Amino acid sequence: MKVAVGHVATVVISVAALVSLSGHRPSPPRPYQMVARGTPIDHVAVVGDSYTTGTDEGGWGTSAWTNRAWLTLSRQGMQVVPNVASEGRAGYVVRGDHGSVFEDLTNRAVHPDDALVVFFGSRNDHGVDPAQMSAMAHDTFDVARRIAPSSKLLVIGPPWTNADPPIDVLYVRDILSGQANDVGATFIDPISEGWFVDRPDLIGPDGVHPNDAGHAYMAEKIAPLIRAQLSRRS
Repeated sequence: MKVAVGHVATVVISVAALVSLSGHRPSPPRPYQMVARGTPIDHVAVVGDSYTTGTDEGGWGTSAWTNRAWLTLSRQGMQVVPNVASEGRAGYVVRGDHGSVFEDLTNRAVHPDDALVVFFGSRNDHGVDPAQMSAMAHDTFDVARRIAPSSKLLVIGPPWTNADPPIDVLYVRDILSGQANDVGATFIDPISEGWFVDRPDLIGPDGVHPNDAGHAYMAEKIAPLIRAQLSRRS
């Protein structure tokens, strides 16, 4: 997959995505809007592939689903400080354009005070050995748990652009569902929910990657999932 190489009130969110490959949490972003004083500030880590980085098909900069999701949550009065680590062609097993797998990206994105860690993907893992996929997904989720033991985990499986995904992508989906269940994570299945089925208007000319409209659509799907997780504070 192609790569892209982020006293009445208090402030919170930026329209720009925060992509950190250094492992250091970025400074709080430029204020986007004001929210009520006393609203909790939630740190959210995101790990993903080119569906998160954006590509030439769409999703660069402020068009990325991550940026759009933060904007939506900001408008809803949620204070989110995000940290995104994503890499084109990366998966739990398959190394991306810069040699990373999701476990490496997890080490870069996740911090001890994170309220939520979001994993999205990856269709790049199609064709890998199921036992290796299971082991590396387990290790990746374990890293997130060890770094941020009080965080919630939201695992979004690999998407597909039609109603007939190959069997090995379904294996990836099923393995991730099982591993997510084992660690108490919430699992979301874009394939069974038909996120992109019969929606060619959301996919670029390459037939694989979302265009800007596709990123807006993903933000519409994912922002409520993030909000639901953050609303379940203990």
